[in-house]
Parts: sequence; structure tokens; C-alpha cells
Amino acid sequence: MIDVIDVIDVVVAGGGPTGMMLAAELRLRGVGVVVLEKDDEPTRIDRALGLHVRSIEVMDQRGLLERLLTYGKKYQLGGYFAGIQQPWPDRMDSAHAYILGIRQTITDRLLAEHAAEVGAEIRWGTALVGLSQDDQGVTAELADGTTLRARYLVGCDGGRSTVRTLLGVGFPGEPAGREWLLGELEVTAPLEEVTSVVAAVREKHHGFGVGPIGDGAYRAVVPAAEVAEDRLVPPTLEEIRQRLRAFAGTDFGAHSPRWLSRFNDATRLAERYRVGRVLLAGDAAHVHPPLGGQGLNLGIQDAFNLGWKLAAEIDGWAPGDLLDSYGAERRPVAADVLDTTRAQSELTSGEPGSQALHRLMAQLMRFEEVNRFLIEKITAVGIRYDFGGSHELVGRRLRDVVLKQGRLYELMRGGRGLLLDQTGRLSVAGWADRVDHVVDVSEELDLPAVLLRPDGHVAWAGDDQQELLDHLPKWFGAPVS
Repeated sequence: MIDVIDVIDVVVAGGGPTGMMLAAELRLRGVGVVVLEKDDEPTRIDRALGLHVRSIEVMDQRGLLERLLTYGKKYQLGGYFAGIQQPWPDRMDSAHAYILGIRQTITDRLLAEHAAEVGAEIRWGTALVGLSQDDQGVTAELADGTTLRARYLVGCDGGRSTVRTLLGVGFPGEPAGREWLLGELEVTAPLEEVTSVVAAVREKHHGFGVGPIGDGAYRAVVPAAEVAEDRLVPPTLEEIRQRLRAFAGTDFGAHSPRWLSRFNDATRLAERYRVGRVLLAGDAAHVHPPLGGQGLNLGIQDAFNLGWKLAAEIDGWAPGDLLDSYGAERRPVAADVLDTTRAQSELTSGEPGSQALHRLMAQLMRFEEVNRFLIEKITAVGIRYDFGGSHELVGRRLRDVVLKQGRLYELMRGGRGLLLDQTGRLSVAGWADRVDHVVDVSEELDLPAVLLRPDGHVAWAGDDQQELLDHLPKWFGAPVS
């Protein structure tokens, strides 16, 4: 007989960056959270090496950016779209118009620390193996025979998601056709030789790279000979050396691997992001090649969109369709990312036709507007959700702007909605428990007032009190009398 040992508001399955970000967002609003992670400890593998502009903004909105900047480095480099080296575009709509180079293991650690600090319970070495749900909640079965009872459960458990499989949610797309070997290791070849050889190889093979990452280590990525039956089985050092020699004519004296892994170009998107009281986020909802470095960022942004909506549902003030807006907004974003990575994959395949397209795209990206459009797509600052309305800012996130009282993002760290009122004539009476009213002015904002959701997206813009009252219930529920 299964022993029920606990009851919680939300169980988060998966302790990667998506799961930890979601747990912290829920705890910010007082929601009880248990994070289940099947591994005994955080991974040592650095699959991702940076945060894009929108993720950097998210960290600033929650007061985490300074921690990350301690370990990271700012870059304004081209090459994020299919490896095409064009200058970083001018006039990006962000106060953080840069890439933050930071190892995923550090990002993971800082997000886990943040989740724990705000009160999330994190259970390492605890695997979810079954689930069932009814109108009142979800029962999660654990590998040790116990269960957790929760009001909601969110699967943030990766591309091979147990939660998605148990739900029976389809995961259509394309299976892996190509694979790459990845690792951190040391080399005996001089840096000048490595740099020269890699540059020559990359003229034809854009999915190849070897370069220093500090502390005497090099990061190597090289196309595999074939797609492995099990991606979770790491390659051997000799396998990587053989592939290096096949492409570069040398293995650079590769030795002393710190970790080795493999990834492929499988591209899939969950048919649904919600089934009753169970939701999917991060790689559990979408997988794609890492071209452009969007995977970790996409998951963090999923969590940022979902957290306040799920908390509102649990707190009892959410409008009827608020939780469903998570999938309605984020699934099209993921579909667009999948198309972007498909396009980049074609451009980097090494085939003559792909190389011709690569050269053509490089020429097109010399136009400033094309370059900026593609980088804003990669970095997610170009996203606009469909809220209706005609104003160009509605549906977009608002950049951090300087106010007389400080910075906008500093005022959003409590995770509440915010009315930035430059008129001083508006009111959020009835919603003051959910929406902050800031009367202040900014030379950077040419609008009388904007209503921001807790994730920073503009829900309304204008100066008419009745229009504001018409929009507040859509995102913040019924007023309190």
C-alpha cells in the first residue's frame, strides 16, 4: 500500500534551471513548493555557456543579476545566428544589450540557491515514477514507494520527461539526424595552432569548434560519425580524438577530459502544455539543437511566464483563462525557436547548397535591420504576445527605464503587477493587493501610463481610467471591495 506522506501546493519535477526558476517564482508569492530531482547532485556538464538579453532582464527583475555578473562576462559579439560573424547590432531595445557568458553549472547553482533562500524544498535523489490526478489535485508517486499530494504539478524534467510520458502528451517533430560530441578537456597543441586550424575548418564546417575556456581547459565540439542509440551514454576520449582528426587532421593532443557528452538535432514540441492540473515547461515541452544557445534561456522564460499565473490560480484571484494563457503564449514562442534552430541547422550542415545559403545570409545580415531582427529573435527581446489592442508596446515586455525614483526593474522585484503612471491621475483601487501603483516620470517612456504584468509585459497603455479598469480584470481578476 502506498503511503501518503505530504501535501503541498505545487510539486516541481526536475531541478534544472527551469524547475529552480519556477520554484523561486512560486515562493516569491508564498506558494508552497517541493522540487524533485532524480539525480543526487547538480550536473557537472556545462551544456549552455550564457544568458541572452531577455534572460538577463528577467534576472534583473528579480534581483539576481549582480550575483550572475560576479561569475560572468559581458559580450557584444556576432555569430549567434548560424555562426555568421556580423557585428553586434546597434539600437537594441534593452538596457542590457549584451550576452552574459557564464557556465550553466554556475547558473544552475545560483538559481538553486535562490530557490532555497526563498523557501523552496529541494529533494535531490528523488525520482517521480507515476502520477494521477482528479478535480482536487495530483498524486505524485516517488521511486521509494511514497507519494506527494499536490494541488498542481509541473514537469520540468527534460527532453525525456517522465511527466510528459505519463500524461500521454504527444511530442511530434523530427528525430535526430545528426549528432555532435561535446566535452571539456586539455590539449598539448599551442593556442595559436588550435586557433588557426579551427578557423580553417570552420570555413566549411560551422558545427566544429575547439577553444580555451580558462583554467587550462578547452571546450571541443565536433560532428559525430553517426547518431548514437542512447544519447545519455557519453563518448570516449578516443572517439572525440578520432573525430577531431577526421575534420582537422589533428587531435590537438587532446587528453585529461573533465567531462564528455553528446547532443543531436532532434526537434520536437509538446502538443499541449497543460493537462488538467499538470503542466509542462522547459525541455519537457520542447527540444531542439543548441544552435544560438536558446535552450536554457527558453526554459527560464517559460518559468517566468508560468510562475505568477500558477500562483494566482492557487491564491484564488486568477481570471478563468489566466493559467491557460501560459500555453497560449509560450507554445508559439517555442515553435518559433524550433523553426529558428531548424534554419540554422540547415545553414551549418556543410552541404554545398547549405553553404550557398550561408553565404547569402551573411550578405543579408550586413543590413542593420536584418542583423538586429535575427539577434532580437535569438535573444527573445522581439517577442510580442497577442493581447489585442493597437499600441505597439502592448504584448511586448518593457525595457528597464530610469525613473526619478530609481529603475523600473528594481520596483518589480516583488513579482507583482505594476502601473507606471506619469499622469498622477490614475488609480488601481480594488487591485492594490496585486498591483503596485508607481507615480513617477521617465524621459525614456513616451507614454502617459503603462500597466505591466508581473513578468514585465505591457498589458495596457494610455491615460483613460475607464480603459484601465476594463483591462485590470483580464490579468488581475476581480477587484476587492
